[in-house]
Amino acid sequence: MSTMTTMTAIRAESTRPAEPAPRFTDLLAAEWIKLRSLRSTYWVLALASLVAIGINLNAVHSDLTYIDHPPRPIPGFPPFRYDALYHSLSSIACYLMAIAAGSLGAITVFGEYTTGMIRTTFAAVPDRRGVIAAKVLLIGGITGLAGAVVSTASFFGGNAMLASRHVGLSITQGVSLQAVIAYAAIVPVCALIGMALGALLRHATASIVSLVLLFFILPMMFGGDRYRWLHEIGAHLPMDTVNLLTYNPDSSTTISKWAPSVLDSWITMGVWAVASVVVTMVVVRRRDV
Repeated sequence: MSTMTTMTAIRAESTRPAEPAPRFTDLLAAEWIKLRSLRSTYWVLALASLVAIGINLNAVHSDLTYIDHPPRPIPGFPPFRYDALYHSLSSIACYLMAIAAGSLGAITVFGEYTTGMIRTTFAAVPDRRGVIAAKVLLIGGITGLAGAVVSTASFFGGNAMLASRHVGLSITQGVSLQAVIAYAAIVPVCALIGMALGALLRHATASIVSLVLLFFILPMMFGGDRYRWLHEIGAHLPMDTVNLLTYNPDSSTTISKWAPSVLDSWITMGVWAVASVVVTMVVVRRRDV
């Protein structure tokens, strides 16, 4: 009798329909819940965005006095000409957004390894590529939105103040549109780079220090015009790429004679993003949890 009962239970179990595989929208929803449950992560990005906008607008507002009272011309140098693009999209605010987005990207990966939640995630969803794809899309979208808000608000807010001095720029003037797009695009790129470093290192301190080295230290080591090969390496680092794309050729400043073209800079930024996603997926798939 017990054998019959056991066989019946086995048949019932075998005929039970298998649970459907989770859809990609389900993975996105799960990743959103994880991100939303850690308020410190998105609050850091939101605060960094507000501070970045404040830095850019304050820089332009502080310059109004110098625009009204320009310095006396120096013999042998061109007259003072205010660069509205450089000051409304400052590099300081860009670096702040880069480190905030990179840290957020790294936390979304190494945070699960640190807490052990990654085992639960992969037990529920064995498709690791799907999980990482959901993380990439979510973090890329959130940081991309933050970058667009900072870039747009800084450019239009700063140039609205400069319009009264007749030195402001319109979005269709010169390379303004290119600069605004590049200023926004570098933010999700840095987030993806942070994800790759988080997957490789799986450690909070190591990931953040690596971001600082890549974004701030390495560009100083590969600068100058003395050795062309050093300069070309530096010009293809993430932050130098956006500096070239936001450069105003109508300003009085100059760039290196070995600076890459605009197309080359866009390609470099795209390569950093794609390579970061590939590294994250390969490392997460092949390494144990």
